[in-house]
Amino acid sequence: MDKQFKIKNYMEDLVLNQLEDIMKDNNCSCFCERCKLDIMALALNNLPTKYVTTEHALKYNKLALYESQCSIDVITQITNAIKVVEKNPRHNV
Repeated sequence: MDKQFKIKNYMEDLVLNQLEDIMKDNNCSCFCERCKLDIMALALNNLPTKYVTTEHALKYNKLALYESQCSIDVITQITNAIKVVEKNPRHNV
């Protein structure tokens, strides 16, 4: 396998890019790393995966179209995950 290329779930980037803004919009009480990662994990578990190779991601800009098509799903899943994590935080307060 060629070591210069990697495979990536592009959905991780979509969730990460919107996470803090959506958390602010939802008046989250905690922005610690543990809560953010829990929210991301929950949201990603409920979203379809979109695997790309780094070569594909760099050469083609078709992912922008995909991003706009699934933006509502990403926002919905992050919002739902926020509700779950806020009710059951796993960090020490």
